[in-house]
Amino acid sequence: MIAIDRLRKSKNRTRILRDVSFEARPGRVTGFLGPNGAGKTSTLRVLLGLDRPESGTALVNGRPYASWPRPLTMVGAVLDGSGAHRARSARAHLRWVAASNGLPRGRVGEVLDLVGLAGDARKRAGRFSLGMSRRLGLATAMLGDPPILVLDEPVNGLDPAGIRWIRDFLRTSAAEGRTVLLSSHLMGELAEIADDVVVIDHGQVVAHGTVAEVTGEHRTLEDAFFALTAEAGRTWPA
Repeated sequence: MIAIDRLRKSKNRTRILRDVSFEARPGRVTGFLGPNGAGKTSTLRVLLGLDRPESGTALVNGRPYASWPRPLTMVGAVLDGSGAHRARSARAHLRWVAASNGLPRGRVGEVLDLVGLAGDARKRAGRFSLGMSRRLGLATAMLGDPPILVLDEPVNGLDPAGIRWIRDFLRTSAAEGRTVLLSSHLMGELAEIADDVVVIDHGQVVAHGTVAEVTGEHRTLEDAFFALTAEAGRTWPA
């Protein structure tokens, strides 16, 4: 479980997180939705111990991420690409990450199979397509078989086949009991994946609940989001 409670953070004297609070629960996909610059990535960076908030807490299974001795066995995260050096092969990258967390080398082959990259294990990361890089990032996140997955814009830029694959992967992960938190500004795609939705705008949560609850009386989730952020005058990408 992920518990975010009253996070506040400023950058260059500008408030970027304003008492952000929400939960992501096991067995469910929670979509963290907002325009570019709304505070999604900042929240995830605090959750993963990459940034410090001015106040508030961000906990994974009741503890800060940094306090877990082998974090990959608790949280699998993908924030920006695959994280692999362009000159390294997929297998070499995964072996290095596995060794850094004390994970068995045999797990590398298992996650390559899991994400459909077994046939490209020797290919250098710099030659990967965007979709393959996304899969390598997920393979890295799954090395420790974690109960929690955190993904930042996982479908951004993917073709329809890649989006379908990611969608199925995340739904399967939640069905297996994992907590899945993913950020996105793509409303239509998120509606196809998420069970629960947290809407953030200008660093503040403006709605949260199930997809049905957030949609409410509106025809679609997209219509609801436009209505929720209309006062702020934001234009959302298609």
